[in-house]
Amino acid sequence: MSDELQVYRGLEYLKVTSVKHWTDKTFSFTCERPNSFRFRSGEFAMIGLPNGDKALTRAYSIASPNWHEELEFYSIKVADGPLTSRLQHIKVGESILIRPKPVGTLVHDALTPGKRLILLSTGTGIAPFASTIRDPETYEKFDEIILTQTCRDVNELDYGKHLMAEITEDELLQELVGDKLRLISTTTREHSDTMGRMTDWLNDGRFEAATGAALNPKTDRVMICGSMDMLKQHKEICEAAGMVEGSNSEPGDFVIEKAFVD
Repeated sequence: MSDELQVYRGLEYLKVTSVKHWTDKTFSFTCERPNSFRFRSGEFAMIGLPNGDKALTRAYSIASPNWHEELEFYSIKVADGPLTSRLQHIKVGESILIRPKPVGTLVHDALTPGKRLILLSTGTGIAPFASTIRDPETYEKFDEIILTQTCRDVNELDYGKHLMAEITEDELLQELVGDKLRLISTTTREHSDTMGRMTDWLNDGRFEAATGAALNPKTDRVMICGSMDMLKQHKEICEAAGMVEGSNSEPGDFVIEKAFVD
């Protein structure tokens, strides 16, 4: 962790320590974490790059667990995106900017107690859950955790599969997680063994068949992260199942995140 921080327009500079390009559409990177930076699993931070008189920033979920010494972010690449068109070319040793006050609704505090935690994501929406599934609190609060990720193509699922392999290979994490965590990866364009949008799985019984139970407001708690359309559709499904949306001030049965990168 770093104590020596430079500041630009009220944001702190953090040095990039690693970069990995997963596909031609996605990449992840890690950077130094200041000793003073604290966050809850599932929160996001405003990060960016200098841009003349004003910093160019966007909301990015923190993908690293809250106990880790580095901060990790997982991002899409957008050729004409104001920030990602530049950020995707970041190199080790260079710096990003971060606003030192993380926020967000994809946190345990926004949910009432339950038995099964269902994490629904599309694309890079898996990022906040990369933190959640490596948080000891998750396994203290829930008996079962189901992480889903839906992407167009098979290779876009690699980041989620890598997370699962990393947990399996880490003795301390594996002891904590045991058999409580499972990943369901689906594709919508390229053929795979598990095709289809998770909205369709929830509506046509495939989710129940794969997990052993349909959505149940008495036992299930849900976190959702993806595009605006994805959020809207999953919210409607949760509400149709009798679930109530939660927030930091009023915990409920499900929560959604409305912060996005460009």
